[in-house]
Amino acid sequence: MRLNSKTTGTRRPAPIKNRAGGEAYSMTAPLELYAAVCTSALSDKFYESSDERLERILRLLPQVKPHFAMKLAVYAREQMHLRTIPVVLAVEIAKLCNEQDYGIYERQMVGKTVNRIVQRADEITELLSYYQTANDRTGTKKLNKLSKQVQKGLSQAFNKFNEYQFAKYDRGTAVKLRDALFLVHPKPKNAEQQIIFNKIADKDLDTPETWEVGLSGAGQGLDNDEEKMEAKKEVWEALVAEEQLGYMAMMRNLRNMLQAGVSRKTIDKVCEFLADPEQVAKSKQFPFRFLAAHREIANISSVDTAPLMEALEKAMDASAANIQGFDRDTSVFISTDFSGSMGSMLSEKSSIHMWEVALVLAMLMRDRCKSVITSVFGTTHQVLNLSNRSGILSNCAKLSVDQRNDIVGSSTNGHLVIQHLLDEKIVMDKVMLFSDMQLWNSGYDSRSFASKWHDYKRFNPKAKLYLFDLQGYGDTPLSTAEQDVYLIAGWSEKIFGILAALERGSNAVAEIEAIEL
Repeated sequence: MRLNSKTTGTRRPAPIKNRAGGEAYSMTAPLELYAAVCTSALSDKFYESSDERLERILRLLPQVKPHFAMKLAVYAREQMHLRTIPVVLAVEIAKLCNEQDYGIYERQMVGKTVNRIVQRADEITELLSYYQTANDRTGTKKLNKLSKQVQKGLSQAFNKFNEYQFAKYDRGTAVKLRDALFLVHPKPKNAEQQIIFNKIADKDLDTPETWEVGLSGAGQGLDNDEEKMEAKKEVWEALVAEEQLGYMAMMRNLRNMLQAGVSRKTIDKVCEFLADPEQVAKSKQFPFRFLAAHREIANISSVDTAPLMEALEKAMDASAANIQGFDRDTSVFISTDFSGSMGSMLSEKSSIHMWEVALVLAMLMRDRCKSVITSVFGTTHQVLNLSNRSGILSNCAKLSVDQRNDIVGSSTNGHLVIQHLLDEKIVMDKVMLFSDMQLWNSGYDSRSFASKWHDYKRFNPKAKLYLFDLQGYGDTPLSTAEQDVYLIAGWSEKIFGILAALERGSNAVAEIEAIEL
């Protein structure tokens, strides 16, 4: 399916209005579903509630081919590192499979999809919980029967986990692990696993020695605050020495370790672990999480703060190592949306703003380009001249929340990005916009992003435009059916894999369709 075919000799599609009232263009169903899924934490956005997002995704699902929806679920889990939305997709696809009488191939793919997206033991129960809701198995209706393919996929998923992993996520949720075992009836792969399944059934799993358990017990029974802190310090040092902390847990507790005053030996080990490219790759962390960790410790007065911040910079560099950037022969203009709508939080529990997600991704791309100009836009537009020696996270940190509104204001005048290129007569090979795509003109004149891009294409016919959609509202400021206009969606550095695919002549939908189930 070609999303970027030439439109020479054809009429451009008629514009619609986006949620801010600006000129926009609709997407094809596969492209809209891709953008909605890959930017979904199922929490309220600036222009859309989580319920509205879910309703739109469910409305789009029947409009795409079943195999595309299944591959999109796998892509969202394995490449975008999302957890909730792949579960939703798998259950809803299984539901459609029964309602629309899919063929044998599609039915078999449902089970494979379920198995692929379950990568943590608690995702078994989360999937069943959503299955219960989606199929009206609430109140007096018990979850006593599953789709055959959902059952098959979950049965295979049970074989992935050991006792520690099951025990770690055996919680008092509405659908418990024991309920799932009796419902799914997984076949153990060996005698050792049969013992584990028996323990789940008998509620006799060994209590996991997690870092949370060890830390919660530290200092109990002590009245003196200094003694309590010393006890926590000893626990932190033991957890690091015995390699009991996962990557995310370590990043989220850097402040706590600094405040506990852990030893220099412990800090050195933490820095080594955080900066290890292999550990970074295994951690599957979103780039913005490194910024959150960096910001959390930036103001702590400690001789150990700087080494930790440097380790986080190295970790960010490692996460960008596989991004295919552009050499000096290719000029790139990168602009980040700093408007008011980008000030919303990523999710209810997050401390990260959407503009920070955009900024980190933009800086990652900037780091991989040799001929690049960087800017931000809102009510106004401003070029940023940042030193490469400062590091990706340090450059992001310079643009604090307070500075953000002072720089460009809160409107979303994306057309000023292109106006700048025209005014300065700058010839760029590629223009990249990191935004929620809800562009409008606060000056209420005839200038729109689309009209300015068409002007720029007349000035610079070889220019290509890349729209990095970070909110997935379902429209774009320029039709993606036009030549040299591309859309990419998501929050992970893996989005740049789609960029590389575009350079090969492919597109986002085609890359997802190429996934093997």
